[in-house]
Amino acid sequence: MKKILVTGGLGFIGSHTVVELQQKGFDVVIIDDCSNSDEKVLNGIEAISGKRPVFEKLDLKERNKVEDFFKRNADVVGVIHFAASKAVGESVENPLLYYENNIGTLVYILKELCKKNTANFIFSSSCTVYGQADKMPITEDAPIKVAESPYGNTKQMGEEIITDTCKVTPTLNAIALRYFNPMGAHPSGEIGELPVGVPQNLVPFITQTGIGLRDSLSVFGNDYPTPDGTCIRDYIYVVDLAKAHVVALERLLEGKNAENYEVFNVGTGTGSSVLEAIQSFEKVSGRKLNYKIVTRRPGDITSAYADTTKANTVLGWKSEYTLDEAMKSAWVWEQKIRD
Repeated sequence: MKKILVTGGLGFIGSHTVVELQQKGFDVVIIDDCSNSDEKVLNGIEAISGKRPVFEKLDLKERNKVEDFFKRNADVVGVIHFAASKAVGESVENPLLYYENNIGTLVYILKELCKKNTANFIFSSSCTVYGQADKMPITEDAPIKVAESPYGNTKQMGEEIITDTCKVTPTLNAIALRYFNPMGAHPSGEIGELPVGVPQNLVPFITQTGIGLRDSLSVFGNDYPTPDGTCIRDYIYVVDLAKAHVVALERLLEGKNAENYEVFNVGTGTGSSVLEAIQSFEKVSGRKLNYKIVTRRPGDITSAYADTTKANTVLGWKSEYTLDEAMKSAWVWEQKIRD
């Protein structure tokens, strides 16, 4: 079995990707520092896939430990790199934390991969690299704007670092997946989003409010130039997103990549407003959600949804779940973890 390292593999997207990898027959090793995750997630992964992945609790900011890991695991043939801080608001308040955690760790991993005869790398990127795009839907050729937040800047810088490294390292093959707004939970109800503290993403805040854990949901602004005045995002089901990582990895392992660095948008191609997301929750849960309109939040852009043509045709991947289906899975998960 081919051994794959998944950094941040106990996190929301990472854990779902580990499940998909194991179900495809890959041998998975997880590195996670558990700063925004929980070791109990391993139980959920094992319950779904029937196999418990190898897990190492390791802080990727410690370069010597990264070097030691790759010496001990010379048979790793691919790396999917999720481990990063990801909250836009927090990055505005604490930019140095984001530059250290998101850039330093990437450099340390790439240095190790450059030592190998051949290496395959999937980078967890984001639609934030586009900033506020000029046109919707957003294609991969859209200009990279000045980042709206330090978090967005770390994703832009991350892609630049990988691009520059691939130019001088023909043995390194990399794909950056620029994904939009992941949401939902595994249909088994065994794994899902487990935010530490106050959720930074909309959907877990919706479900936590729906179940009574939070008094109300704050909608940041209703004066944007959109049909209902609230921000528009492309909400993609996390299992669809996880499958995109496996397809991208297989593309590299099979040598099907056209260049040694490629970029793909991963989304549904449909934009939904914050109010539409709330309406979706009310529809699938049968509950009225308590929310209030507050002032805009720094770093937020008006609208972002993907043109998925390249992922559909070149990568051979397509999202399958609707917003309502994904929202229902998030609600089922919320009820389970509160029980």
